[in-house]
Amino acid sequence: MAETANFIEQIIEEELSEGKVSSIKTRFPPEPNGYLHIGHAKSICLNFGIKEKYRGKCNLFFDDTNPSKEKTEFVDAIREDIRWLGFTWDEETYASDYFEQIYEFALKLIADGKAFVCDMSAAEISASRGSLTEGGKESPWRNRSVEENLRLFREMRAGKYADGEKCLRAKIDMASPNINLRDPVIYRILRQPHHRTGDKWCIYPMYDYAHPICDYLQGVTHSLCTLEFEDHRPLYDWVGINLGFSPKPRQIEFARLNVTNLVMSKRYLKKLVEDGSVDGWDDPRMPTLSGLRRRGVPPEVLKDFCARVGVSKANSEVQISYFEACIREYMNLNAERAMAVLKPLKVTLTDYEGEEELDFEINPNDQEKRTRKISFSKTLYIDADDFALDPPPKYHRLKKDGYVRLKNAYIIRCDEVIFGENGEVKELLCSHIASSKSGSDTSGVKVKGVIQWVDAATAEDVEIRRYEHLLCDEQYPGQDFSERMNAHSVHVYRGKAEPYAAHCGEKPLQLMRVGYFKELKTAEGSVLSEIFSLKDNFNK
Repeated sequence: MAETANFIEQIIEEELSEGKVSSIKTRFPPEPNGYLHIGHAKSICLNFGIKEKYRGKCNLFFDDTNPSKEKTEFVDAIREDIRWLGFTWDEETYASDYFEQIYEFALKLIADGKAFVCDMSAAEISASRGSLTEGGKESPWRNRSVEENLRLFREMRAGKYADGEKCLRAKIDMASPNINLRDPVIYRILRQPHHRTGDKWCIYPMYDYAHPICDYLQGVTHSLCTLEFEDHRPLYDWVGINLGFSPKPRQIEFARLNVTNLVMSKRYLKKLVEDGSVDGWDDPRMPTLSGLRRRGVPPEVLKDFCARVGVSKANSEVQISYFEACIREYMNLNAERAMAVLKPLKVTLTDYEGEEELDFEINPNDQEKRTRKISFSKTLYIDADDFALDPPPKYHRLKKDGYVRLKNAYIIRCDEVIFGENGEVKELLCSHIASSKSGSDTSGVKVKGVIQWVDAATAEDVEIRRYEHLLCDEQYPGQDFSERMNAHSVHVYRGKAEPYAAHCGEKPLQLMRVGYFKELKTAEGSVLSEIFSLKDNFNK
């Protein structure tokens, strides 16, 4: 069955068939004021996906018109994220590449009587804009002559005036029902070093003004934006029409990707980094692409998730469980299996002597049914949560005088419990059924429980980290981020792991009955870091 085109692709295909455009060019336009997050992945996949589908082009365009928040560090991180997702841009461009042309276009608007220098402060301009039900009030400087406006604007560029002392505004309509058209500011004075142009400029264009100009100068045919820019489209078109752009790029809006339990505000993500709530932009709990990459989420999963969510015109919120289900589906098919215990409890097999190597199944989905060897000896560790002194009904793990199967090994019976000084369970003395070896079981003993274990002779001490969501959305829906933060989003265990798991590197593994993990390098050393747990809350 052919894939159904989304509404943006339908528009493009109609324009191609009607000859309105002969080729397609998009751009992915991040502002380099932070790291990209999962929401940006949808825009990346959409813009580069359209390039690939229609054999067009897609630029990586940095909107660097606000130097007070932008850094080269963020530029480098954005490049790395896009490459990680598997996309290649045709040109790398910046708004700052076009600062001179953007300035010249402003002079043209002034000369045409369509822009004026205003002496009102930002607060005064905001107060004069009016409301959704009441028109705005014209600036007392609106009717300055063209000659005076040209002189003042050139003096603004020359640095004659202080920050905020003057600005350049488009002369449109203070009575417009769209507040964005009520003589918007298109240039402001800002003495702030720019990450590319240094101190060359002390005036900078506003995004809504620079955006359509940069699109036009790059040859963009379709400028794809999220829905919050829908009300800005009339200004985008006004700039293009009044500057005589032909062909004029077309702006199309789509719904942004909102996911529950994730911080989707770059401003708040920055706050988390700066106040030390997380260990950096690439903390595995962060929804940034660098955080997801460090956590171990494959780029294929992210692209698959964006494809499943699709492109729509209406905003909605996707449950985090849907994203996690996509990860588990991929990992279940591709991740090798290994064993570790988070809370080690010593088990001694009193009737077992010597040591041996057992066959361990690499992945039950592996068509070749490959196995690897794991060591087995008299002393083992199981997880303390897999033993109960007073088990509830229908308990299928290990209990006193009860049986359980050790994964890919033997059935064992708990014969005696040894307690520590404080009454805690310290060790289990068990016996095994020699004829119950996995793969050649002739014992006839049936048990319902199967648990993971590690051989004490070869197991390594490991730090195991598991994560919860940064936000508690279910408890605090719609409230401010600060009220929804989960103070217990990291859980650290001092566990035991078989060497294969302890040194798995970047390769993701399923730790049996626990979750998917990878080795993570930290300042303190290597840890086994959870990608996602095995628990699936998604209602398919």
